[in-house]
Amino acid sequence: MSDQSGILIGKGEEKVFLNPRFANRHGLIAGATGTGKTISLQVLAEGFSRIGVPVFMADIKGDLTGISKPGNPNPKVDERVAKIGIDDFRFEGYPTVIWDLSGERGHPVRATVSDMGPLLLARLLDLNDTQEGVLNIAFKYADDKGMLLLDMKDLRSVLQYMSENAKEFQGAYGNVSSASIGAIQRQLLVLEQQGAESFFGEPALDLWDFMRTGTGGFGNVNILAADKLINTPRLYATFLLWLLSELFENLPEVGDMDKPRLVFFFDEAHLLFDDAPKALVDKVEQVVKLIRSKGVGIYFITQNPLDVPEAVLGQLGNRIQHALRAFTPRDQKAVRTAADTFRQNPNLDTAETIMQMGVGEALVSVLEDKGIPTIVQRTMIRPPQSRIGPITDAERADAIRTSPFAGRYDKMVDRESAYELLQKRTAEAAAEAATQEAAEVERKSVRRYSERETAPAREQESMLGSIGETVLKNAVRAATSSVGRRLGTQIVRGLLGSLFKGR
Repeated sequence: MSDQSGILIGKGEEKVFLNPRFANRHGLIAGATGTGKTISLQVLAEGFSRIGVPVFMADIKGDLTGISKPGNPNPKVDERVAKIGIDDFRFEGYPTVIWDLSGERGHPVRATVSDMGPLLLARLLDLNDTQEGVLNIAFKYADDKGMLLLDMKDLRSVLQYMSENAKEFQGAYGNVSSASIGAIQRQLLVLEQQGAESFFGEPALDLWDFMRTGTGGFGNVNILAADKLINTPRLYATFLLWLLSELFENLPEVGDMDKPRLVFFFDEAHLLFDDAPKALVDKVEQVVKLIRSKGVGIYFITQNPLDVPEAVLGQLGNRIQHALRAFTPRDQKAVRTAADTFRQNPNLDTAETIMQMGVGEALVSVLEDKGIPTIVQRTMIRPPQSRIGPITDAERADAIRTSPFAGRYDKMVDRESAYELLQKRTAEAAAEAATQEAAEVERKSVRRYSERETAPAREQESMLGSIGETVLKNAVRAATSSVGRRLGTQIVRGLLGSLFKGR
């Protein structure tokens, strides 16, 4: 529930409310498997929706879609409502939009390759530094030539062109090795087999569609069907990080607000940081630190607080810590870390309580006036008002059909981009080469024909020349004699004149 005090989380020594003014200061929901993290997430999502704040969350286990339907009466729910003292509790559903990267169980979610960028794509493809450098060249070349990188075939075609014209790139962009291009192409193939090809393309997601309100002014609850996506954790983590980056880069600064513009829940948060290069972790830290000024709150859900880097953990002001089990030294360290991050309660042994709490209980500390954390309380989490568990396949199909985005993203569009431009360039080059080859063949044919036609004339000319030289010698000899000098002179003129005239 929510009132002027904020969003009701539950009851400890007193009722615990999350103040919407500080909800964009981010938060953490942590605890071992089966201790109630999903219920806490659902409770917060309901509360934000009720005050008109849109929510985005990934449905890892496939059981969050029930938030779209009213819950069912249950004696245990009635008992908890009475213990917490909720006077106006009622079962109700919340406006829900279901999304899916593959488009199978929700509206398709797409991004262009250009939007993803080389840094995140290199992370997605698990490239080394050299291969990432080649990928950066591909993006730079596409930008320089005004070619859009929209889908996978666009990127593959640019890489292939680079491989075939490596010398051209060496002077302008640096060395491009065929081995690195081959490695990137192989990783792209693996990514396609994991279903990523349907993610890259158009129409790309309009982020403002995540920030709408529905019936009664309730914020839309955007649910990403991730029960299959979680089997490709690198794609899952990269997509959510891309989404955060896009929100950070595109939303205007709004400063402090009475409530967030959007709240983002990142389930299985450890997947974001596992084996991530330092450059990527630094980017996450930057986004978490600065995105609150854009009116966006980020809530990480994970089993162990140690899954989140310390620099990020320090930014999470609102905490719901469910039970942890201390079976190993790392578990014990996690308990100490979780206990030390709370503002201590003199009436509570925080570390001991973390290991003793039952299902549906949590240690809770939220930000109050001036952004100061409240003293931690052992809290009984309130029950959700919506259904606990998934909706049926028929209900899902109906939700997709009646969604405000029905038909908007369902059909992929393939406009002219790098692939088509390079195909056209290749075809034009091939046509030009064929034209030049045909012209050369024609020139050779004409030359051979000309040589055949002029050969008899050259032979006749050579013969006449020989005859002329003989006659000329005899004529000269005759002309030099004293008897026939006059007659010889006339013959010489006549012969020379007729020969030159004939030529």
